[in-house]
Amino acid sequence: MNPFIRIHPADNVVIARRQLLGGTVLEGEGVTVAGLVPPGHKVATTAIAVGQPVRRYNQVIGVATAPIAPGQHVHTHNLAFSAFERAHEVGAGVTPTAFVDAPATFDGIVRPDGRIATRNYIGVLTSVNCSATAARAIADHFRRDIRPEALADYPNVDGIVALTHGMGCATASDGEELQVLRRTLGGYARHPNFAAVLVVGLGCETNQIQGLIAQEGLSEGANLATFSIQDTGGTAKTVAHGVELIKRMLPEANRVRRQPVPASHLTVGLQCGGSDGYSGISANPALGAAVDRLVRHGGTAILSETPEIYGGEHLLTRRAVSPQIADKLLARIRWWEAYTARNGMQMDNNPSAGNKAGGLTTILEKSLGAIAKSGTTNLVDVVEFAQAVTARGFVYMDTPGYDPVSATGQVAGGANLICFTTGRGSAYGCAPSPSLKFSTNTALWRKQEDDIDLDCGGIVDGLETVDEAGERIFRLMLATASGHSTKSERHGYGQNEFVPWQLGAVM
Repeated sequence: MNPFIRIHPADNVVIARRQLLGGTVLEGEGVTVAGLVPPGHKVATTAIAVGQPVRRYNQVIGVATAPIAPGQHVHTHNLAFSAFERAHEVGAGVTPTAFVDAPATFDGIVRPDGRIATRNYIGVLTSVNCSATAARAIADHFRRDIRPEALADYPNVDGIVALTHGMGCATASDGEELQVLRRTLGGYARHPNFAAVLVVGLGCETNQIQGLIAQEGLSEGANLATFSIQDTGGTAKTVAHGVELIKRMLPEANRVRRQPVPASHLTVGLQCGGSDGYSGISANPALGAAVDRLVRHGGTAILSETPEIYGGEHLLTRRAVSPQIADKLLARIRWWEAYTARNGMQMDNNPSAGNKAGGLTTILEKSLGAIAKSGTTNLVDVVEFAQAVTARGFVYMDTPGYDPVSATGQVAGGANLICFTTGRGSAYGCAPSPSLKFSTNTALWRKQEDDIDLDCGGIVDGLETVDEAGERIFRLMLATASGHSTKSERHGYGQNEFVPWQLGAVM
């Protein structure tokens, strides 16, 4: 097996499959490695002069900041981000979707209004941080690991989860931040994975519960109850009231039964975190192959993390089904450029320290690998953070690159499953939607198998094709949607990872 991976014939770097020592000959490249090159990192295959582009995936990932000789390690010491014009051939990559004749199925939960759930929780949401402790105490009353008797009679209820946050006040009462927070909470309140929801407030906050109800068109009733600490009479009475309300909701929530439903009811949020130099080679394209299958079966996938598609957006506009869809995506890119500028940042402040240690040098390189998660099908819609996803197929949602915030937006938009690739390691989970994690390399899988659901390292090792790994991922998606527990669910992840996007100033 070659000690390196060549991604495209036109690239002027290859990727180390393992740690390369000085003197290692790269067969077929006519190059001898100079010095130590860590696994997942880049090695130059030609001489690259200062200012000349470095190419990976047959795309520019930056320019040389120092002369680079063949065989040298290419990384932050001699490669940097460089802005350049991208050619937007809108729609040039659009192709007819080959839908399957007999769509796959999973065992889903059919709600009375026809919505399909992959899990069956009761949720406790908060309007403001001030009610977080009370909300968490309500949910903790029903924790199976502390009080197993509390839900002993309700085996079909997956649990009671409190999704708290640090927002809800000290912001403009008519501003964008409050509107987005309410949109996020509204998306969770309507999520099919919740059989019922409580919303707990303090009483005097900017995010008044009735304002939330009005903006999001929610209706209070048997499956949605709201109250505040001030009106209820303090913390102890609030907790007792919340516990009593949930006890009334449990019998109905427990009546659910799973039944076969088409895979078209599956909406998957795509995430990558703790990425490395293998992400765009193994786990991300494998997830993309699974996404192509999902779309052909009528399902939906949501790509997000706008700062992490930056520089690769021209690959997405090629797949846009209309100029209007492409324009919506480019408008979000321009918004981010202005947003980072007014906050004293730049779009190339990414990758993170861990990404760089894993071999990723510039945001351009990271973005090109991240886009691979979306597969190859047409881009059918672009939505803003936490907006409801109504189109079927491949959809883009504008979110930050910070995984908990991004996934929060996707779940608010309707994702009933999250798929998360990682090369450095992740311990993420997401409630009420289950989260699957895929490793990019087998060394990580062996080290952190406790948290990772499937290894894609066989692609790097030459033991499996991208398509074969994609088929395994697709089958695991269906099994998880049918109730198979994920590693993060077994560890109890999900409540602390609810992080709405805090857009503006805290007053």
